[in-house]
Amino acid sequence: MIRSQRGIPKVALAFLSVLAALGIGVVLMAMAAPPQTPGAVTDVDPHKAFGSKSALLVLEVFSDFQCPACKTLYMTTNRQLMDNYVSTGKVYLIHRDFPLPMHAHSKVAAEYARAAAHLGKVEPVEQTLFENQEKWENSGDVDGTVAAVLSPAEMTKVRALVKGGTLDPLIEKDLALGRMYNVNQTPTTIIHSNGQTYPVVGVQSYAVLHQFLDQLLGQK
Repeated sequence: MIRSQRGIPKVALAFLSVLAALGIGVVLMAMAAPPQTPGAVTDVDPHKAFGSKSALLVLEVFSDFQCPACKTLYMTTNRQLMDNYVSTGKVYLIHRDFPLPMHAHSKVAAEYARAAAHLGKVEPVEQTLFENQEKWENSGDVDGTVAAVLSPAEMTKVRALVKGGTLDPLIEKDLALGRMYNVNQTPTTIIHSNGQTYPVVGVQSYAVLHQFLDQLLGQK
């Protein structure tokens, strides 16, 4: 189901029409919270952000490593997004941790991923967590999953960061921000463009998302 509110620009309504035609059930609506310009997005952990801070578009992806839909978004749409928009300076992509209470190991996975990010190893760790999601979901062995892609010395540092508890406040900040945006499921992608903020809920295909992003970029 697609819902909309008054005040959505024509470009966004056009995007809604495309989604409806394709039968994609996501939500795109103007937010009650004050719209933000890309430079106004705060509480960004630079270790979990990708691309240029001066990009015209900012995407905040609220994700849970134990969420199957988040895995799908990461493995499909967001990989192409990184190649075609983030690496080219068009989009500043921010990963927001939003571990859901229903998932027993997602908070631990977020801690390990964030610790690895602080060592400059965010990409291999996020990839292995999503690719092996079913295995560690069943076994609870997040540590072993991450250890498979890091060196023993790196794992020592990661475990120390996780045990130290200094990463928990950063995850809590993401959770609080998500609640401010009224995020209640994952994945939720918050798009900031031209003083407007749009939440897109669910797994949107790259073919559809890039049409909307190109339309937004065309307004600049």
